Amino acid sequence: MAEHSSVFTGPETQEAFLADRERFLHGFTRFTFGMVILVVLLLVGMAVFLL
Repeated sequence: MAEHSSVFTGPETQEAFLADRERFLHGFTRFTFGMVILVVLLLVGMAVFLL
C-alpha cells in the first residue's frame, strides 16, 4: 500500500482563514435556509391535501 505524507496546514494568512470560514458559513446558512423552506412547503402541502 502506498503511503504519502501530505499535511494540510490550513489557510496561510488570517484574511484567507476568515474568507474560508465566511464561505463555509455562507454555504451552511444557505443550505439550512433552503431545507427550512422545503420543510415548510412540505408541511403546508400535507395540511392542504390531508384536510
